[in-house]
Amino acid sequence: MAGGYESGRLNLPFVGISTFGKRPYVEDWSKIDAEVAVLGAPFDFGTQFRAGARFGPRSVREASTLFSFGHAGAYDHEDDCTYLPQSVRIVDIGDADIIHTDTVKSHANIRKGVEAILKAGALPVVIGGDHSVNIPCIEAFAGQGDIHILQIDAHLDFVDERHGVRVGHGSPMRRAAEKEYVKGITALGIRNVSSTAKDGYDAARKMGDDILSVRQFRALGAEAVAARIPKGARVYLTLDIDGFCPSIAPGTGTPSHGGFLYYEVLELLQHVARNHEVVGMDLVEVAPDYDPSQSTQILAAQVLLNFLGFIFHAKGFR
Repeated sequence: MAGGYESGRLNLPFVGISTFGKRPYVEDWSKIDAEVAVLGAPFDFGTQFRAGARFGPRSVREASTLFSFGHAGAYDHEDDCTYLPQSVRIVDIGDADIIHTDTVKSHANIRKGVEAILKAGALPVVIGGDHSVNIPCIEAFAGQGDIHILQIDAHLDFVDERHGVRVGHGSPMRRAAEKEYVKGITALGIRNVSSTAKDGYDAARKMGDDILSVRQFRALGAEAVAARIPKGARVYLTLDIDGFCPSIAPGTGTPSHGGFLYYEVLELLQHVARNHEVVGMDLVEVAPDYDPSQSTQILAAQVLLNFLGFIFHAKGFR
């Protein structure tokens, strides 16, 4: 079997350099040739409490090697199919350059990376970094057609401005909603005391934000919630790791109890992949120093790889 264990190096997860899933590294962004390109955005100057998400990309990449055994694809006995066969080419293009204390230049470098991925016709997967890195990611989709944002998060992140700051990690969804090509946001997991005041919630709903808490999600079920995304919408996923319960994802700067469990999010993403074109994604706010168990970054890597598996299985990659 191609990609089997019987020839070449065994290349176990703890051996070698930690690119995402131990996939090939492409340094020259003008030479991306793949279905998926992974970009690190190690930026956390937008945080308002605990920093440390700048180390998220490195930790998620290392955790992803757990799922990099040398056989071809990943067989799921529940679904009776093999996800991410060798025909799904994934590359890691490294990190956007971060200029310390300079949000404008750092965000511009992140946007440049996402634009390079889109120009190559690949699916962008961005690993943050704090949630403000979503702002340049969404900016990179200018001229790419209309998109709908699926947000999984503990917080609404719809702050307009605080003391002149408009690009912190509490404002990415407000900045996204202002874009003409962002036609709506489905915000899931929003709960408890949020970083956004009531006027922000009112503005969000007025600007097309469909907001559900974890309890509301559970009352409806994953399939019914996925059906709330408009039919035919091209979906961009932004997943803040604090959308999960801190019992399974403590490694984040702003943990909030009462969050999602793994299979709830996984089942939602499977429905989304089956019924919508997914055009990109970012996963943010993994701050590994707050989780000595490394569970948080393993969860992050596992969710990303599973979602990619669902997307390309729906596209016919077998």
